[in-house]
Amino acid sequence: MSLSASTASEASPKRAAILDAAARLFMAGGYATVSMDAVAKEAGVSKATLYAHFTGKEALFGAIVGGRCAAIAAQAEDLASSSASTDRALRETGRLWMRFLLDPDSIAIHRIVIAECARFPDLAAAFYAAGPATGRAWLTRRLVEDQRQDRLRADADPAVAADHLMGLLRGELYLRTMLGGPTPDEAAINAVVEAAVEVFLRAYGVAAP
Repeated sequence: MSLSASTASEASPKRAAILDAAARLFMAGGYATVSMDAVAKEAGVSKATLYAHFTGKEALFGAIVGGRCAAIAAQAEDLASSSASTDRALRETGRLWMRFLLDPDSIAIHRIVIAECARFPDLAAAFYAAGPATGRAWLTRRLVEDQRQDRLRADADPAVAADHLMGLLRGELYLRTMLGGPTPDEAAINAVVEAAVEVFLRAYGVAAP
């Protein structure tokens, strides 16, 4: 699946072609080396058409990242408001997040942001807002509701608890993949999620009466 495939059904054919072309160029050469002229040529559109859709490279890259994040937004929102038990909801959320995080396209985007963040801090900030910060907000909302229903320790800070769970999930498996390791299979993802949720609930969960 292309990096912009998640937005293609909602986009005009030209917009989708531009996003696909930009994604290919970003993946091949990084962010700094790509010009709007090159994107227009790769997409087979005029510069006027390109600028009618996107004001510049940052807007292009932001649309690619936003499209990726939007692909799981509805599922994440459903889990955040689910009536499922805490452990089940956290396991489902963990699997959803890890599959997304470890997907080759997500890994490729993250590598670009890391490589370019010193020169393009606004790019990194936009990536953080669309991805990690949004995921943290979804998880925090879920934990706030669990705390309200006495399923999370009353003295816990839900936002801090969300950070801890995300840290448990995004551990050695993610680092190894970021550094060029193979894409983990479902068994590896499930093992990480099960261990992370077990540790999290020992620290923050409330035992059933």
